[in-house]
Amino acid sequence: MTTPWWHGAVLYQVYPRSFQDSDGDGVGDLRGIAVRLPALAELGVDAVWISPIFPSPMADFGYDVADYCGVDPRFGTLADFDALLARAHQLGLKVLLDFVPNHSSDQHPWFQESRASRDNPRRDWYIWRDPAPGGGPPNNWISDFGGPAWEYDAATGQYYSHAFLKEQPDLNWRNPDLRAAMMDVLRFWFDRGVDGFRIDVLWHMVKHPDFPDNPANPDYREGMGEMWRVLQLHSTDQPDVHDVAAEMRAIADGYGEKLLIGEIYLPVERLMRYYGSADSPGVHLPFNFQLIDAPWNARALATLIEAYELALPGDGWPNWVLGNHDRPRAATRFGAAQARVAAMLLLTLRGTPTIYYGDELGMVDVTIPPDRVTDPRELREPGLGLGRDPVRTPMAWDDTSQAGFSTAEPWLPLHADWQTRNVAAQRAENGSMWRLHRELLGLRRATPALATGDWHPVHADDAVLAYERRQGEQRVLMALNLTSSAARFELPDWARLLTPRLGTLATLSAPDDTELTLMPDEGLILT
Repeated sequence: MTTPWWHGAVLYQVYPRSFQDSDGDGVGDLRGIAVRLPALAELGVDAVWISPIFPSPMADFGYDVADYCGVDPRFGTLADFDALLARAHQLGLKVLLDFVPNHSSDQHPWFQESRASRDNPRRDWYIWRDPAPGGGPPNNWISDFGGPAWEYDAATGQYYSHAFLKEQPDLNWRNPDLRAAMMDVLRFWFDRGVDGFRIDVLWHMVKHPDFPDNPANPDYREGMGEMWRVLQLHSTDQPDVHDVAAEMRAIADGYGEKLLIGEIYLPVERLMRYYGSADSPGVHLPFNFQLIDAPWNARALATLIEAYELALPGDGWPNWVLGNHDRPRAATRFGAAQARVAAMLLLTLRGTPTIYYGDELGMVDVTIPPDRVTDPRELREPGLGLGRDPVRTPMAWDDTSQAGFSTAEPWLPLHADWQTRNVAAQRAENGSMWRLHRELLGLRRATPALATGDWHPVHADDAVLAYERRQGEQRVLMALNLTSSAARFELPDWARLLTPRLGTLATLSAPDDTELTLMPDEGLILT
């Protein structure tokens, strides 16, 4: 049995508005992405996941889809996408699209028909409910963006469900015609040659059929964001969602080695269910976001990693993520020095890692002036730190005007140090963050134990996290100092003949007989 391509692969997320502008409007596009694909191939990644590119009113920047089988004119055309896909494949890169199945835009023709009348054939393609007795929303569900998860439609006298903005009505996956139409969307893009999908908010897709109130969250505190007032017991993670995922998987498998990744924010034991079973497999990779919120502490990380590894089903392949378009960047959370250590962790754990664009430069969250805020999350609940604009700012390619991203002012401001923190500068600088990523990716590709080998814990204390990757006779030791002080630990017997191969610092620390002393903020790979 051959190993699926993603087992040894590294994914790279592109936020299309912010990657490269080709037409001078300050917004990235498909032709821009295509121009930069050789740079991603040079970096050493294997696949590119592109956030939504479909026609959209942009109420939530593409996650409100008005046509699932087209390309928004801001990004280009279907022909531009086909050219991008062909260029990627020519370079040996896979391409994944972002499938948004929980909701559409309220401008989608399906919803326009659905809201036209109660007896419209597509009425049941969305979730409609009568008002509660005495009036008001049908239950206490809260939108992830704050406020009730229901919007009243005066023309038909019912509420429709929206887990996010009111401009994003929820699709009714219990309706067989809607379900069939959405499965045809997958086929449309697979027929064009895409290599897989990241499935947006997969765990949200199916709701409890009786729509009971969600229980109050006993841990809610002011300032947390209104969505946390309740526990999403009945509005998410329903048993029937696994049947939907299994059908998606069957379609993907029918096209050969196609990858499905599910966006799922759930505790590990519930996350594992999305792998499915031998008889009814689910998505190949339920996204594992634990590193985003984990305490940056060696003992805590060791416990987390081992628990995740032990929880995996027998044929479940792990995956790891440090950041994405919704969450603070790694360099903001950890600082510049520890962001290098975090990169080494991400790219040496067992499983498929995803790099968020710009993290290979050490980009940080950008402060957005109030008059330039665009994210509806921040606009609806300002000042709580929930806004996503700071992590979606343009990529910096060089030190020319607008960082080589555009000839116009970008839609969001650049990071303050873009003239030195850019791809061209870091490509030329020994020891830069970009070069560290390229070296890590090269070593991973050349070392079977790092690409697909087993993971074994070695050591964890107040400072050092050490673990082994092993395949056959090949053994590799990772030693990461998660602090700003020097730290020492005793090498296991088998590792005492290993030599330092790659580190996060300019000079590699060398073992001293039975011990290894790591400098502050040092990560080291020994082979």
